[in-house]
Amino acid sequence: MQHSQPSTIVNLQHVSKGFADGGQYHQVLHQLNLSIHTSETVALTGPSGSGKSTLLNIIGGFEYADDGQLQLLGQSTQTWGDSEWSQFRRQSLGVVFQQFNLLTPLNVRDNILFPLSLLGRGWNDWCDYLLEKLGIEALQNRAVEQLSGGQQQRVAIARALAHQPALLLADEPTGNLDAVAGEEVMQLLVKLAADAGTAILMVTHSDTAAQYMTRRWHLEQGQIHE
Repeated sequence: MQHSQPSTIVNLQHVSKGFADGGQYHQVLHQLNLSIHTSETVALTGPSGSGKSTLLNIIGGFEYADDGQLQLLGQSTQTWGDSEWSQFRRQSLGVVFQQFNLLTPLNVRDNILFPLSLLGRGWNDWCDYLLEKLGIEALQNRAVEQLSGGQQQRVAIARALAHQPALLLADEPTGNLDAVAGEEVMQLLVKLAADAGTAILMVTHSDTAAQYMTRRWHLEQGQIHE
Protein backbone atom coordinates (compact mmCIF):
# COMPACT_ATOMS: atom_id res chain seq x y z
CA MET A 1 0.00 0.00 0.00
CA GLN A 2 2.89 2.35 0.61
CA HIS A 3 4.44 4.53 -2.07
CA SER A 4 8.15 5.04 -2.55
CA GLN A 5 9.08 8.65 -1.87
CA PRO A 6 12.09 10.67 -0.73
CA SER A 7 12.91 9.94 2.90
CA THR A 8 12.64 13.65 3.81
CA ILE A 9 9.06 14.82 3.37
CA VAL A 10 9.48 18.38 4.71
CA ASN A 11 12.65 20.44 4.99
CA LEU A 12 12.64 24.06 6.14
CA GLN A 13 15.82 26.12 6.05
CA HIS A 14 16.06 29.57 7.68
CA VAL A 15 12.32 30.19 7.31
CA SER A 16 11.01 33.46 8.74
CA LYS A 17 7.50 34.88 8.81
CA GLY A 18 5.98 37.96 10.40
CA PHE A 19 2.80 40.02 10.31
CA ALA A 20 2.13 43.73 10.36
CA ASP A 21 -0.56 44.54 12.90
CA GLY A 22 -1.45 48.21 12.79
CA GLY A 23 1.87 50.00 13.26
CA GLN A 24 3.52 46.97 14.83
CA TYR A 25 5.39 44.07 13.27
CA HIS A 26 5.18 40.64 14.88
CA GLN A 27 7.85 38.09 14.00
CA VAL A 28 6.27 34.66 14.52
CA LEU A 29 8.86 32.39 12.86
CA HIS A 30 12.53 33.31 12.99
CA GLN A 31 15.16 31.51 10.87
CA LEU A 32 13.46 28.17 11.45
CA ASN A 33 15.19 24.93 10.46
CA LEU A 34 13.37 21.60 10.65
CA SER A 35 12.76 18.38 8.78
CA ILE A 36 10.18 15.61 8.87
CA HIS A 37 10.97 12.18 7.47
CA THR A 38 8.84 9.38 6.06
CA SER A 39 6.26 8.06 8.55
CA GLU A 40 7.52 10.30 11.38
CA THR A 41 4.93 11.71 13.77
CA VAL A 42 5.54 15.10 15.35
CA ALA A 43 3.52 17.06 17.91
CA LEU A 44 3.88 20.84 17.73
CA THR A 45 3.07 22.68 20.94
CA GLY A 46 3.53 26.27 22.07
CA PRO A 47 1.65 29.27 23.43
CA SER A 48 -1.30 30.75 21.55
CA GLY A 49 -0.10 33.14 18.87
CA SER A 50 3.36 31.53 18.67
CA GLY A 51 2.91 30.68 14.98
CA LYS A 52 1.97 26.98 15.11
CA SER A 53 -0.89 27.26 12.62
CA THR A 54 1.20 29.65 10.50
CA LEU A 55 3.90 26.99 10.24
CA LEU A 56 1.31 24.40 9.15
CA ASN A 57 -0.08 26.84 6.59
CA ILE A 58 3.38 27.52 5.13
CA ILE A 59 4.07 23.79 4.75
CA GLY A 60 0.68 23.32 3.09
CA GLY A 61 1.20 26.30 0.79
CA PHE A 62 -1.76 28.22 2.23
CA GLU A 63 0.62 31.01 3.35
CA TYR A 64 4.11 31.90 2.17
CA ALA A 65 7.25 32.47 4.20
CA ASP A 66 8.87 35.91 4.06
CA ASP A 67 12.30 34.35 3.86
CA GLY A 68 14.04 30.98 3.66
CA GLN A 69 13.61 27.71 1.78
CA LEU A 70 10.87 25.11 1.91
CA GLN A 71 11.47 21.74 0.27
CA LEU A 72 8.71 19.16 -0.02
CA LEU A 73 9.44 15.58 -1.10
CA GLY A 74 12.93 16.66 -2.11
CA GLN A 75 11.77 19.51 -4.34
CA SER A 76 12.26 23.21 -3.73
CA THR A 77 8.92 25.05 -3.65
CA GLN A 78 10.63 28.36 -4.48
CA THR A 79 9.27 28.48 -8.03
CA TRP A 80 5.98 26.67 -7.44
CA GLY A 81 2.84 28.33 -8.72
CA ASP A 82 -0.79 27.46 -8.06
CA SER A 83 -0.71 24.36 -10.25
CA GLU A 84 2.32 22.82 -8.50
CA TRP A 85 0.84 23.55 -5.08
CA SER A 86 -2.53 22.09 -6.14
CA GLN A 87 -0.83 18.97 -7.40
CA PHE A 88 1.16 18.54 -4.17
CA ARG A 89 -1.97 19.01 -2.04
CA ARG A 90 -4.05 16.61 -4.14
CA GLN A 91 -1.44 13.86 -4.30
CA SER A 92 0.71 14.11 -1.19
CA LEU A 93 -1.12 16.06 1.53
CA GLY A 94 -3.94 15.27 3.93
CA VAL A 95 -5.34 17.84 6.35
CA VAL A 96 -7.44 17.42 9.50
CA PHE A 97 -8.85 20.52 11.18
CA GLN A 98 -10.38 21.21 14.58
CA GLN A 99 -13.60 22.28 12.79
CA PHE A 100 -13.77 19.03 10.73
CA ASN A 101 -14.44 21.08 7.50
CA LEU A 102 -16.48 18.31 5.91
CA LEU A 103 -18.46 18.91 2.73
CA THR A 104 -21.98 19.20 4.15
CA PRO A 105 -24.03 18.50 1.01
CA LEU A 106 -22.27 15.12 0.71
CA ASN A 107 -22.74 11.97 2.74
CA VAL A 108 -19.95 10.19 4.61
CA ARG A 109 -18.90 7.97 1.71
CA ASP A 110 -18.77 10.86 -0.78
CA ASN A 111 -16.70 12.98 1.62
CA ILE A 112 -14.13 10.20 1.80
CA LEU A 113 -14.24 9.66 -1.96
CA PHE A 114 -13.73 13.36 -2.73
CA PRO A 115 -9.87 13.48 -2.58
CA LEU A 116 -9.68 10.29 -4.67
CA SER A 117 -12.04 11.70 -7.31
CA LEU A 118 -9.70 14.71 -7.70
CA LEU A 119 -7.00 12.19 -8.68
CA GLY A 120 -9.32 10.32 -11.03
CA ARG A 121 -9.40 7.35 -8.66
CA GLY A 122 -12.34 5.40 -7.27
CA TRP A 123 -13.34 3.71 -4.02
CA ASN A 124 -10.97 0.87 -3.12
CA ASP A 125 -10.07 -1.71 -0.47
CA TRP A 126 -8.13 0.89 1.53
CA CYS A 127 -11.32 3.00 1.84
CA ASP A 128 -13.21 -0.05 3.14
CA TYR A 129 -10.37 -0.63 5.61
CA LEU A 130 -10.59 3.00 6.82
CA LEU A 131 -14.36 2.73 7.32
CA GLU A 132 -13.96 -0.48 9.27
CA LYS A 133 -11.09 0.68 11.49
CA LEU A 134 -12.76 4.03 12.20
CA GLY A 135 -16.06 2.31 13.05
CA ILE A 136 -18.08 4.33 10.54
CA GLU A 137 -19.15 1.56 8.11
CA ALA A 138 -22.79 1.82 9.19
CA LEU A 139 -22.75 5.61 8.68
CA GLN A 140 -21.45 5.76 5.12
CA ASN A 141 -24.75 6.89 3.56
CA ARG A 142 -25.55 9.36 6.30
CA ALA A 143 -25.37 13.13 5.82
CA VAL A 144 -22.35 14.43 7.72
CA GLU A 145 -24.31 17.11 9.60
CA GLN A 146 -26.29 14.30 11.28
CA LEU A 147 -23.14 12.93 12.93
CA SER A 148 -21.67 13.64 16.37
CA GLY A 149 -18.41 15.58 16.64
CA GLY A 150 -16.43 12.39 17.25
CA GLN A 151 -18.01 10.74 14.22
CA GLN A 152 -17.36 13.79 12.04
CA GLN A 153 -13.69 13.81 13.07
CA ARG A 154 -13.43 10.11 12.14
CA VAL A 155 -14.85 10.92 8.70
CA ALA A 156 -12.35 13.79 8.41
CA ILE A 157 -9.48 11.38 9.19
CA ALA A 158 -10.72 8.89 6.60
CA ARG A 159 -10.95 11.67 4.02
CA ALA A 160 -7.47 12.97 4.86
CA LEU A 161 -5.92 9.49 4.52
CA ALA A 162 -8.04 8.15 1.62
CA HIS A 163 -5.30 8.87 -0.95
CA GLN A 164 -2.51 7.66 1.40
CA PRO A 165 -0.66 10.99 1.38
CA ALA A 166 3.02 11.35 2.28
CA LEU A 167 2.12 14.01 4.88
CA LEU A 168 -0.82 14.72 7.16
CA LEU A 169 -1.17 18.16 8.74
CA ALA A 170 -3.48 18.15 11.76
CA ASP A 171 -4.50 21.38 13.52
CA GLU A 172 -5.94 20.67 16.99
CA PRO A 173 -7.68 17.50 15.75
CA THR A 174 -9.09 16.75 19.22
CA GLY A 175 -9.85 20.39 20.12
CA ASN A 176 -13.63 20.06 19.73
CA LEU A 177 -13.92 16.58 21.25
CA ASP A 178 -14.40 15.39 24.82
CA ALA A 179 -11.52 13.52 26.44
CA VAL A 180 -12.73 10.01 25.61
CA ALA A 181 -13.56 10.79 21.96
CA GLY A 182 -10.25 12.67 21.67
CA GLU A 183 -8.21 9.68 22.87
CA GLU A 184 -10.09 7.33 20.52
CA VAL A 185 -9.46 9.65 17.58
CA MET A 186 -5.73 9.92 18.39
CA GLN A 187 -5.31 6.15 18.63
CA LEU A 188 -7.01 5.69 15.26
CA LEU A 189 -5.15 8.55 13.61
CA VAL A 190 -1.73 7.18 14.61
CA LYS A 191 -2.57 3.59 13.66
CA LEU A 192 -4.02 4.45 10.24
CA ALA A 193 -1.27 6.94 9.36
CA ALA A 194 1.28 4.21 10.13
CA ASP A 195 -0.64 1.77 7.90
CA ALA A 196 -0.62 4.35 5.09
CA GLY A 197 3.06 5.24 5.56
CA THR A 198 1.98 8.84 6.24
CA ALA A 199 4.03 11.31 8.31
CA ILE A 200 2.08 13.53 10.75
CA LEU A 201 2.69 17.09 11.91
CA MET A 202 0.07 17.92 14.52
CA VAL A 203 -0.55 21.21 16.30
CA THR A 204 -2.04 20.60 19.74
CA HIS A 205 -2.54 22.19 23.14
CA SER A 206 -3.27 18.76 24.60
CA ASP A 207 -0.47 16.93 26.43
CA THR A 208 -2.46 13.72 26.04
CA ALA A 209 -2.67 14.11 22.26
CA ALA A 210 1.01 15.11 22.02
CA GLN A 211 2.06 11.89 23.76
CA TYR A 212 0.76 9.87 20.79
CA MET A 213 3.44 11.35 18.53
CA THR A 214 7.02 10.04 18.47
CA ARG A 215 8.59 13.52 18.48
CA ARG A 216 7.60 16.73 20.19
CA TRP A 217 8.51 20.26 19.13
CA HIS A 218 7.79 23.37 21.16
CA LEU A 219 7.48 26.62 19.23
CA GLU A 220 8.16 29.79 21.18
CA GLN A 221 9.57 33.20 20.23
CA GLY A 222 9.96 32.08 16.62
CA GLN A 223 12.14 29.06 17.40
CA ILE A 224 11.52 25.33 17.73
CA HIS A 225 12.86 23.40 20.71
CA GLU A 226 12.73 19.62 20.76
